[in-house]
Amino acid sequence: MLTLSGLTVRYGRSVQALHGIDLELAAGSVLAVLGSNGAGKTTLLRAISGTLALHRGTVTGGTIALGGDRIDKLDAAAIVRRGIVQVPENRQIFTRMTVEENLRAGALAARASARDRVYGLFPQLAERGSQRAGLLSGGEQQMLAIGRALMSQPKILLLDEPSLGLAPRLVTRIGRIVAEIHQQGTAVVLVEQNATMALRVAEHAAVLEVGRVALRGASAELAETDQVQRLYLGGHAESDRTAEAEAAAAAAAPRRTLTRWQR
Repeated sequence: MLTLSGLTVRYGRSVQALHGIDLELAAGSVLAVLGSNGAGKTTLLRAISGTLALHRGTVTGGTIALGGDRIDKLDAAAIVRRGIVQVPENRQIFTRMTVEENLRAGALAARASARDRVYGLFPQLAERGSQRAGLLSGGEQQMLAIGRALMSQPKILLLDEPSLGLAPRLVTRIGRIVAEIHQQGTAVVLVEQNATMALRVAEHAAVLEVGRVALRGASAELAETDQVQRLYLGGHAESDRTAEAEAAAAAAAPRRTLTRWQR
C-alpha cells in the first residue's frame, strides 16, 4: 500500500536526517517504528505526510509511493486527499475550540458515519462535545487528536508518540484503540518510544538508528532479539532473571549480618 524506497531527507544544507530508508506498509496493517530521540522517527512521518517543508526539511533522494503512485512531490493537502493523515506529537489540538469544533476541523465535509465512528471509539468525547478542548485531560486530548484525524476517514493514519506523557493505564488504552482502528480497516504507522505497547499492536516493526533502518521484521520476532530487548524492552529475559536473583541475594545479605551482630 505504502512504499518508501531509498528515502533520504535533509534539513537545511547540513543536517541529513534520513539515509536511504526502505520500508513497506501493507493495506490495513500496523507498522511500528521504534528508535531513540533523534533517530529520525518524526522526520519519517513528516516525509510521508508532506509536512517536511513546514520544518525546513526536504526529500533529497528516493521515493514515497501510495498504491504505486508517487506522492513525495505532493503537498500536505494533496496527500490528505489521497487518504494519509498525521496525528502530530504533543497532540496540538485547538484548545479554545470545543470538542465538536475540533472534530469538524478534521474534515469540514465529514459524513455522519465518520463522527459516529469517532464517538464509538471515544464515548467520553461525545459526552464533552460542547466543552473546550483545553479543559480535557491529557488522555482525552490525545483521543481528540486521533478522533480529529479519523474524521477524514483516512486509509493510513500516522501516529507520532500517542502515548507520550500518559499514565500507564492510558498507554494501555491507547494501544487498544490503535488495535481497534486497525481492525476497522485503517492502516497505521505507529511511531513510539513505548516499545512494549507498539510491538503488541503492530504486525511488523522497524528500528531506526541515526536515520537508518537498523532492524526490521515481524514484531514478535523483533521483540525476541537481544538488541530490542536490551534497548527498548528493559533487557533480555535471562538477564532479568539474573538481576532478580542478584537483587534477592543482596536483600538477604543485610538480614544475615544483622543476625550475627545481635548474637
